[in-house]
Amino acid sequence: MKAARSMVTCMMQVAQQQHFTTTFSVDRTPQETFEAITDVHGWWSQEVEGVTDQVGGEFDYHFKDIHRCKVRVTELVPGRKVAWRILDNYFNFIADQAEWKDTEVVFEISEKDGGAEILFTHVGLVPQYECYDVCSNAWGGYLGSLRDLINTGEGQPNPKEDGNAPVHQDAATAVRTRLAQHAR
Repeated sequence: MKAARSMVTCMMQVAQQQHFTTTFSVDRTPQETFEAITDVHGWWSQEVEGVTDQVGGEFDYHFKDIHRCKVRVTELVPGRKVAWRILDNYFNFIADQAEWKDTEVVFEISEKDGGAEILFTHVGLVPQYECYDVCSNAWGGYLGSLRDLINTGEGQPNPKEDGNAPVHQDAATAVRTRLAQHAR
């Protein structure tokens, strides 16, 4: 019985390690970090519509005709944690539109060296998914924007529809183009 529990625990740890996750530090308090994360307009997209700072709140995100998703805020613990559930999703560059649906996006905040550390995990975004390369690259850009928003007060979110995309979108566009060419 003990061996079976150890095996299950080990399998759960391996499965957890496959989700897209990254950690970064900032020079602000955990509470300031929490407030920046819930300011989705300031780091992810100026096109976000809806409630981003209340449990049960829902918001819509979109980037041109490339990506749209509906998100529900599932947990808010000031200075500690922000969690979302992806209710619906669309990418124009993959076949299986269910890849993000019912996944969780989690920001865990802890105090570190007078600032804060953020453990970001997109639970359910796994390397086996067609969107993984593009999505992990894009999350890297958006999290860099979040880090800037926290540290300097200014992020690089996606602009309104008619604005210029932030630099990290260039890398995502290159990956999408490469995937499209490879599929042909």
